[in-house]
Amino acid sequence: MDPIQVTVNGEVRAGAAAGPHTSLLDWLRGEGFTGAKEGCAEGECGACAVIVARPEPDGTTRWVSVNSCLPPALAFDGQEVVTSEGLGRAPGACAIADLHPVQKEMAERGGSQCGYCTPGFVCSMAAEYYRPDRTPAQGDGPDQTGPAAVGPEHAADHEHGPNGFDLHAMSGNLCRCTGYRPIKDAAYALGRPEATDTLARRRDEPAPAARPTRVVTDAGEFVRPASLAELFDRLAAAPDAVLVAGATDAGVERNIRHLRPPLTLAIDRLEELRGLHVGPDHIELGAALTLTEIETRLAGSVPLLADLFPQFASRLIRNGATLGGNLGTGSPIGDAPPVLLALDATVLLASAAGEREVALAEYFTGYRESVRDPGEIIRAVRIPLPLAPRSAFYKIAKRRFDDISSVAVAVAATLDGGSVARVRIGLGGVAATPIRARATEDALTGRPWTADVAREAAAVMAAEGTPLDDHRASARYRAAMLEQTLLKFYEENHDAPALEVTR
Repeated sequence: MDPIQVTVNGEVRAGAAAGPHTSLLDWLRGEGFTGAKEGCAEGECGACAVIVARPEPDGTTRWVSVNSCLPPALAFDGQEVVTSEGLGRAPGACAIADLHPVQKEMAERGGSQCGYCTPGFVCSMAAEYYRPDRTPAQGDGPDQTGPAAVGPEHAADHEHGPNGFDLHAMSGNLCRCTGYRPIKDAAYALGRPEATDTLARRRDEPAPAARPTRVVTDAGEFVRPASLAELFDRLAAAPDAVLVAGATDAGVERNIRHLRPPLTLAIDRLEELRGLHVGPDHIELGAALTLTEIETRLAGSVPLLADLFPQFASRLIRNGATLGGNLGTGSPIGDAPPVLLALDATVLLASAAGEREVALAEYFTGYRESVRDPGEIIRAVRIPLPLAPRSAFYKIAKRRFDDISSVAVAVAATLDGGSVARVRIGLGGVAATPIRARATEDALTGRPWTADVAREAAAVMAAEGTPLDDHRASARYRAAMLEQTLLKFYEENHDAPALEVTR
């Protein structure tokens, strides 16, 4: 097999060959970049984090942090990667003066003890350091890299620093011995990149174009199709092929369950799957857009999605995960389906024979099963407009962030004249598939928006689905959470005006 070619830390590497099931992490470590490490092999700890060059809509580049333990190395053929070793100003840098500003602040503020997780933290922090819209609240000028004022009187909230640093950038990085305070101090001490910063200047240039790739070995085959037509041709010949975008699910299947599919098709850079269009009647989101890309480009214009994104895994995962992947796996505990159900979304299914639109409420047919035929792919998701004026997403999990939900509830409601004119409720984690809470919707629609009606409907919602006892929660607990979330929604929205105009 041909060697993979990846620009790592500014130099083209065409050394060790990569098989179809070799992760980016294993390939990098084989090439001698051992800063990134395997911790959990599931994308939960961030010890493997690296930075990759991703295209911006305006033709420039954004540095994005990802878990290297999940995506296949071949998905980065022709792409650019920066590891923790490449952040210093000089090869083999060890003196404080030679360190990258992120490394320097971590060193000076005691942000590392054993050091196992530190390279991953540094990469996640560096990606946030280079975020183009991160603007310090105060500093000494454009080249300021010293401490910014970090007193509580300057911070907008507990998760954003006065230098514009978003702590969610590190929500997928775990430290088991240092403690997070000195790491937070280091993050909040970062100023703007210097004008001579190589990685900052690189942002003004285009990201590498997708490079068609095909590698065949005895262990399997990896293909990055050059077009949607080629993808359909390959699916027609091998309908059981595994489609990979961010590989946030497929990578776990490979690492933990040791699955080795005969054919892997990389679809993350197909332009037909990466559109985002806002029209008069709907918003269309390409199935291969990452959640971070959707979040950035929508900029809060869909409040229910804005509620979802911070609670969906971690920034490292959202930088690779896609709506197409989240729906394609058919998991009953995926966080996106309840929200999309509440938004009355539809999915566009495409194949060589054409395209069809299916209501998401009719898409799931059983545990990890759907109406999608062999050879069909999810091309896009459509959200109808106008949006319901009142909405909320509630995720019940053992951790606030970076955790699997025990129960997920999304509600979108329109009130008219003090009554519920329309309501959609999506549920996750309470049945074999994500479901609409139709009985609860019927118990609310057309009735006054009062505490008594909310309590009656909440009792109905407690019986929705077929919740089970498992390691995440008991059936009784899930039923109680369903009831409480609707009561919470009422408490948060009982002051609604008598008439609301949908947007």
